[in-house]
Amino acid sequence: MSYQEHEKTIQQILIFIEKHLTDKLQLHSLAEQAGYSKFHFQRIFRRITGKSVKDYIRTRRMSQAASDLISTDKRIIDIALDYRFGSQEAFTRAFKKEYDVTPGRYRKLLRKLNDKGEMNMVEANNTPAGWIMTGDTPSDYETGLDNRIVHSGNYSAFLRSKDERARGFATLMQQIKADRYRGERLRFSAFVKSKEVKGSAGLWMRIDHSSGEVLAFDNMMNRPITGTNEWNHFSIVLDVPVKSEVISFGILLNGQGQVWMDELTFEIVDESVPVTENNSNEELSSEPVNLNFED
Repeated sequence: MSYQEHEKTIQQILIFIEKHLTDKLQLHSLAEQAGYSKFHFQRIFRRITGKSVKDYIRTRRMSQAASDLISTDKRIIDIALDYRFGSQEAFTRAFKKEYDVTPGRYRKLLRKLNDKGEMNMVEANNTPAGWIMTGDTPSDYETGLDNRIVHSGNYSAFLRSKDERARGFATLMQQIKADRYRGERLRFSAFVKSKEVKGSAGLWMRIDHSSGEVLAFDNMMNRPITGTNEWNHFSIVLDVPVKSEVISFGILLNGQGQVWMDELTFEIVDESVPVTENNSNEELSSEPVNLNFED
């Protein structure tokens, strides 16, 4: 089975996990659903997501529990049991390790800040530090931080259209020097969630020469994110030529909708991980055809 096939299988498993975070999720059942042995499933899952199955499920349950603490009036014990923690004490220990405060303190602190207007749950038009928002019509879009919809930790970044008349596309992006990645195969990954994307969305990465020549590029247009989807893992894999100078990357949104991204990673991978770049030459004929227009 190819890397892309493994990736699609794990994406389906991630969809299943998102829908059943409050249910009992057993390793052998997930492996069976994926069509792998338990050992192979755990190995492939870690290879794709960078996390063990157990850690991934625990992190997602913790993030959803944190969201419930802010957005609902459920008792802490009920939230703990909803997300499969054996007791409120076990939940409190795990929560404090992750967020450095107890669940009760977390709830009071964030609600108090919100009530005083000192902290917006969604900080629109507040571009995350180190990032820029651009595109062909960026005025039709907005970006910011969200601490209600996260994959893990306290914040995710989002990009959304201002209304249904949004034109063109916008991107939340960064540029870095290519120095440390020259001659390597680079994978840019992120967890992405989407809502009512009418056009298309996706991660993207571009490798440029100092002259401006594009050396490698992929924007997921052959596998776009559309519609409404829970958190899932996506990646771009490109070779970085030795003459590379700049690496640009980010997430783009074309048309109406909203996307969130969280837990971005950059890693050097070996040749067993195939590049995702679209090679337009593969679709070209090797010889000219129908030169007299009679065919």
